[in-house]
Amino acid sequence: MTSPSAHNRRPLRDRLASIGATAGFSLSLGIATVAVPLLAVRSGYSGTEVGILTALSALAQMATRICMGVAMRRLPDWMFIAASTVLLTGSCALLAFSATLVPFVVAQVLQGIARAFFWTGSQTHAVRVSSSSVGALASVNLFSAGGLLGGPALAGFLIESSANLALAVGAGIAAVAILPTLLLARLPPFAPPEDRHPGRIWRRPGVDVGCWAGVTAGAWRGLLSSYIPVALEAARQSPSMIGLLISIANAASIAGVGLVSRARGPWLARAHALGALAAGLGTAAVAPFASLAWMAGVALTVSGLGAGALQTVGPAIAADAVHPQERGDAIAAAGTFRAGALFAAPLAVAGLVLVMPLATAMGAVSLLIAAPAAYTRRLHRHLAHSAAGPDPPPTAG
Repeated sequence: MTSPSAHNRRPLRDRLASIGATAGFSLSLGIATVAVPLLAVRSGYSGTEVGILTALSALAQMATRICMGVAMRRLPDWMFIAASTVLLTGSCALLAFSATLVPFVVAQVLQGIARAFFWTGSQTHAVRVSSSSVGALASVNLFSAGGLLGGPALAGFLIESSANLALAVGAGIAAVAILPTLLLARLPPFAPPEDRHPGRIWRRPGVDVGCWAGVTAGAWRGLLSSYIPVALEAARQSPSMIGLLISIANAASIAGVGLVSRARGPWLARAHALGALAAGLGTAAVAPFASLAWMAGVALTVSGLGAGALQTVGPAIAADAVHPQERGDAIAAAGTFRAGALFAAPLAVAGLVLVMPLATAMGAVSLLIAAPAAYTRRLHRHLAHSAAGPDPPPTAG
């Protein structure tokens, strides 16, 4: 097993490998973000069925994330990153071949597992090789957002010919991304500390706030991958314009990551509150203004800024609130909440559109996206307590 000193002798190789894997995975996923819901619509699936199929991916991700803390105590993080690119390749290739129900379901499950493996593995890996959790996660999110920025725009261009072609290209990009994962630093699996605090990790101060921040980021991403493209197409926006608008949202998330990359102390709490409110209000405004491309772009920009801030701040707060050997569990817990919201948001809209217009349904679900702002006061108390010094570990007897 490679020693920590060996990792220090090759930071450039690990950094470049991380960039290559993150960019390739996210570019492929960005293509799928637009191509999958539009392929479903063009294949004859109803609006409710699109939501259910999209939710399957999130359900698979959530179920996988629940097990990730335990899994990372048995297998190194680089293996999960490598496996994620293989699974995403299979998911895109399967849908490029067939959009019938069984292949569609299998492809969505594979994509969900791939997301869980990649985001938990890559975020954990970055935090372990960096002295700053916020800075490390900002780096991962910046490069992933770059791929998610280019992916939808490329998908919109390719879908003009065929959604199947777009997914075939996505499969090829994911396959290439397998190569850099083989060059990542071989960090050992986690070894839980003997003085581990009792109780579920997501209930600990700091970790709980990070988990609820994941709710906002996950719900926003869930709608961006499902009903936002559907709402834009219903408003008669062209595939190219839809791809551009989704790319604008992802570009805004890059800016949101950059804005909080150096946040410390009280600014973490402010970023948490403003991010939740911006993501919720911006998402609520997309469907009512979907026929006006520039207004939809403004709404997506506001929501992207908020979601980008929270997807960085949330896991960082959770990771810094625990023992270094428990960071995998904390990041996995925050990711499970994110995946839960990624599942719940499209499913909630799928149910609501049966009884109300799509714009109203998305507005109602946007309340879920903004709700974690209520945890800001708790975050202020946790940060003040942390600045005063950590609690002593529990003792036996």
